Amino acid sequence: MTQRPRRILVVEDEPVINGAVSDRLTAEGYDVAQAYDGPAAMQAFAEHEPDLVVLDVMLPGFDGHEVCRRIQAVRPVPVLMLTARDDETDILVGLGVGADDYLTKPFRMRELVARVAALLRRVDRAAALAGAGSAATDLGDLRIDAGARRVWAAEDEVHLTPTEFDLLVCLASEPGTVLTRERLLADVWGWPGASGTRTVDSHVKALRAKIGADRVRTVHGVGYALEAHRSDGP
Repeated sequence: MTQRPRRILVVEDEPVINGAVSDRLTAEGYDVAQAYDGPAAMQAFAEHEPDLVVLDVMLPGFDGHEVCRRIQAVRPVPVLMLTARDDETDILVGLGVGADDYLTKPFRMRELVARVAALLRRVDRAAALAGAGSAATDLGDLRIDAGARRVWAAEDEVHLTPTEFDLLVCLASEPGTVLTRERLLADVWGWPGASGTRTVDSHVKALRAKIGADRVRTVHGVGYALEAHRSDGP
């Protein structure tokens, strides 16, 4: 049986940008649906059940952050946010409501296509890992169940986005070892040779906010290492 093409929902209120993104993704072989405001995005999400959402932050009705929050409450799905502001606070808000990645406008269409493909590859990899089953990993009081994609810190479950989880698993594969930003981009995002180190830094910051800042050590100019940490509580 022929597998249906991956379905992508493009939510962007600027018709020219929406059309350009949709046309390029269609040319790449994706099945594309479109929406131009917050309420229409939720309606299209329910109707088309997309595999991935390309989502602008600034939208009429309600903004992209609220769309992302509502989407993730219905069904976890990869979200690539488009933002006109290269501001870390805005980016962290997007990551905090469940976005997996972001692109700052103006962006190159080739980069958007590459990031969409990388997000979908990670979904496939996660599904394969879950199907195969995997033993849980304990690092001090941090427990990572790769098969179930669940994490506990000091016995409290931590809810991570798919990208945050993959980043944590990558760091946990070599605990205490400094992994370069380039290595993390290649292993987590699937962008070998890419220069998007700001993406890594933003996701590490979001991850730290959830599992504790002292668990991820920064080596300035190099990268990050996951440190075993044990609660001092009773």
